[in-house]
Amino acid sequence: MIEMYKSFFKRAFDLIIAILVLPLWFIVLAIIGPIIYFQDKGSIFYNAQRLGKDGKVFKMYKFRSMKMNAPDLRNEDGSTFNSEDDPRLTKIGKFIRKTSLDETPQILNIIIGDMSIIGPRPDLPEHRELYENEEERKLEIRPGVTGYNQAYFRNTVPWKERIQNDIYYIDHLSWWLDIRIFFKTAKSVLKREDVFVTDNETKVKKINDIGM
Repeated sequence: MIEMYKSFFKRAFDLIIAILVLPLWFIVLAIIGPIIYFQDKGSIFYNAQRLGKDGKVFKMYKFRSMKMNAPDLRNEDGSTFNSEDDPRLTKIGKFIRKTSLDETPQILNIIIGDMSIIGPRPDLPEHRELYENEEERKLEIRPGVTGYNQAYFRNTVPWKERIQNDIYYIDHLSWWLDIRIFFKTAKSVLKREDVFVTDNETKVKKINDIGM
């Protein structure tokens, strides 16, 4: 039954839920989109290259939360810098980050088939070169809009530990675990828990200038 869920029902549920939610997302787009645009006359979406199932690189959709041509800052471990005081965030950007509305365009990725509702959060393509030992196993399934690490730890653990949490999810994947992750995520989003990294000692480095 678990194998049937992994191979068929999980994707079927993703499609059904995404199609049902799509009309509601169009309402969010109609409200949030113009605000993002008129705040700095920039693009509404930030299309990020990410690693998908089996290492396939795909375009992940997000609402743009940063100023145009903002520098790309990374933590020392290579993960994306994320802070509530980040000066790169626009006013509406800080709001959609806190409420996780910036992630909602990924409903399109689910319909296309690049992502699942629940799975490992996708890494940047260059992160594949940093994988060690069994870490590349996180590419065995479709990445998710949310996942085990996002639901239970969000941004409170280092990148390498997040990968181990992703592998734990893959090894224990089931319908019941997905249900628990879904409701835990909803609770975290509503309470706005651990959205930003709060460690002020986190070292960051500037990679290049990109529009976010």
